[in-house]
Amino acid sequence: AVSLLLSIYQVKPSPFCVMDEIDAALDAANTDRFADLVREFAQRSQFILITHNPRTMERANTLHGITMQEPGVSRLISVELEEAQKQAEQQMAGS
Repeated sequence: AVSLLLSIYQVKPSPFCVMDEIDAALDAANTDRFADLVREFAQRSQFILITHNPRTMERANTLHGITMQEPGVSRLISVELEEAQKQAEQQMAGS
């Protein structure tokens, strides 16, 4: 199914694509291959991936998470990974 979708995107890219846990059944090597393909296709389309896979999350530009710190109250957490990496490097250089 992923192959078919990505082959269609090669011919006629869509402005965005939402994928829900598409990498759940993949092993580490195939997760990396999938993430590489998404990065390549992201040059033409925006991809929104819903995942629990840390390998996929490592390749993202932005992470959005939902947490429930108290029952019934959801909270959105967003992280721009490039910005977070820059801040971490600055903190390491300052200490």
